[in-house]
Amino acid sequence: MYETRHIPAARRLAAWLLAAVFSLSLCVQSAWAAPAASAERTVIPLGKAVGIKLFAAGVLVVGLADGDTPARTCGLRQGDIITAMDGTAIDSTEQVQSLLAEAAGQETTLTVRRGSSTLALSACARPSAGGAWQLGAWIRDSMAGIGTLTYYDPATGQYGALGHGITDVDTAQLMPLASGSIMETTVKAVKKGRKGDPGELKGDFSVQRDVGTVTVNSDGGIFGTVADGEFLSGGTPVPVATAQQVKTGRATILATISGSDTAEYQVEIVRLYGADEPTRNMLLRITDPRLLSATGGIVQGM
Repeated sequence: MYETRHIPAARRLAAWLLAAVFSLSLCVQSAWAAPAASAERTVIPLGKAVGIKLFAAGVLVVGLADGDTPARTCGLRQGDIITAMDGTAIDSTEQVQSLLAEAAGQETTLTVRRGSSTLALSACARPSAGGAWQLGAWIRDSMAGIGTLTYYDPATGQYGALGHGITDVDTAQLMPLASGSIMETTVKAVKKGRKGDPGELKGDFSVQRDVGTVTVNSDGGIFGTVADGEFLSGGTPVPVATAQQVKTGRATILATISGSDTAEYQVEIVRLYGADEPTRNMLLRITDPRLLSATGGIVQGM
C-alpha cells in the first residue's frame, strides 16, 4: 500500500492530463457582469482550448485505505484537506512523506480543513513493509487537463474559462487552489460522447511555456490573467451582456475540437436557470451536424 498516489514531478502533469473533468465553455458567464455590465465594456469570445495545471493549497485526501489505519483512527475523511503538520504548512505529497519520516511514528498533529471548519487531528504513522511511514490515506497535490477559454478582456488582461470549477476526480469537490497556469495545447483526438459516457478531448500541452496564470477556481469557472498577449491575438470584441439579455433560441458557440483551430457551431438555448440554480446558467442542445458528427455532442474539455 502506498501512502500517496504520487509520481515524480517531471511526470506528474502528464499523468493527470485527463484526470480533471472540464465541460463546455459558454460565452455567457456571471463574471461578465461584474462589477457592472454595460454596453460600453467589451470582451473577446474565445472558445480556445488550453492546457490547465493546478497546484493545491495543502493536500487533498482522495481516499482511505481499508482496515484499522492511523488515518481512520484519528478521524481523517475523504475530502479533507491537510494544510499543516505540527504547525508546518503543507504544499506537496513529498513534504507529507518527509515529515512523517521525521516523526518516525511519534504523534503528529494534522491541521485539517473540512468544509468551512478547521480541525486538529492527532495521528501516529506506521511503517509499511518497505519501511516507509504511512497514515493509510491517499493524497493528491495537483492536477492537469484540457479546458476551454471563454473570454478575454484585453483592457485588463483577464480571462474566464470553463463555466464551472475544476473538481477532484475522486472526491468531486473543488480543488483547493494555491497556484496554477494555462499553456498552449493542441487537440489530437476526440473521444465521442455517448449515453453514459461524456467523451473527452485528448491532446498535448507543453509544460515548458506558461501563457497565463490561474488565480481563482470557483463554482462559476476558473479565472486569471494572460501573460502572453500574442497568445490571444485577434478576435472581435463584443459588448458584455447581462443575464436578462440572454434568451432561449438559436445561438452560436465557439470551440476547438481539432488542432488549435477554433470554429463556430450552431446550438439552441433550450432553458435558462435562475438564482436557485447557482452552479448552472443554461441548457444547450447541439444542432450543428458538423459538431455532432465529430463529438456526438458536448464532451469533456470542449
